[in-house]
Amino acid sequence: MTENNFDLGIKNAVQVCMNITRADKVFVITDLRTLSIGKALISESNKIEAQTRMVKLEEYGVRPMTEVPPALIKEMVNFKPTVTYFAADGQEGEVKMRMALTVEIQKTFTELDLPLPRHGHMIGITDRLIREGMTADYAEINHLTLKVLDLVKDAKTIKVTSQKGTDITATFNPDYKWVPCHGLYHSAGDWGNLPEGEIFTCPETLNGTIVADVLGDYFSPKYGVLDSPVTIKVEDGIVQNVSCQDQAIADEFMAYLKSTENGLRVGEFAIGTNTAVSELSGNLLQDEKIPGIHVAFGNPIGYETGADWTSDVHVDVVPVNCTIHIDEKLIMKNGTFLI
Repeated sequence: MTENNFDLGIKNAVQVCMNITRADKVFVITDLRTLSIGKALISESNKIEAQTRMVKLEEYGVRPMTEVPPALIKEMVNFKPTVTYFAADGQEGEVKMRMALTVEIQKTFTELDLPLPRHGHMIGITDRLIREGMTADYAEINHLTLKVLDLVKDAKTIKVTSQKGTDITATFNPDYKWVPCHGLYHSAGDWGNLPEGEIFTCPETLNGTIVADVLGDYFSPKYGVLDSPVTIKVEDGIVQNVSCQDQAIADEFMAYLKSTENGLRVGEFAIGTNTAVSELSGNLLQDEKIPGIHVAFGNPIGYETGADWTSDVHVDVVPVNCTIHIDEKLIMKNGTFLI
């Protein structure tokens, strides 16, 4: 990979995914670990003559942060951004703060009658992800994501298997919304992860076994692609057992889920649609977009899905080379879409 791939990924993040123009005001939240990417987003926005402002999380307190710093919200309100990025490292215990930040921005800007900014969420972003998942053809990802949405929106059950042993069946509540994450966030209030490419909802329930090679939240930067996969047994949407050849990882994972209310509960079922991602990187932000599925335990992102419960954790798990049946229709075999 050359430096040009990095430049293309940043250009996609600014010009394609967020459609930034000289009329925009761009606010980048970064940190010391991802500072070079934060600066690159600012530089690319400046080329388009957008107004810019960059802040580092460390300026607002000690990491990890469990609450949204009021001074950060005040700074954003003063700047009145039309586009925001969260391009920072993921630390243990900060998922509550990050989810609250999205809600707090929406609430505060609405109360002040300010247009909601478009938001690109780049949690745990690295140079590798800029060069890989961010260089995808986002028009193609948008097309595929909406195609999958059409297939899943009325699904009653989805069955997923893999050669490694994943074998799950999820059922769905018609009152819960499937959320397409296509990577093109061009209207006020639009938001999503970057790199992007998935469609998700909160399942009504889920049963079976998930064999995962990557774990989300702080496990992703800590362990990367697991040397031995983690096997998770789920009954009626609740984790019953976790095992791994390295049992210490399984125990740590289970303890984290148990640390808060509804942490053991399945909160997300998603199908990845970024066909530019062909192998695991160990970074959840990109790996959850690989063609296949991922499941998360904890917070169901209720303000998007419509789920009426919550949790202070949200931990994704990613199996690979999945075969997917939507009701009786085969849409993927061993990680390859058939649609």
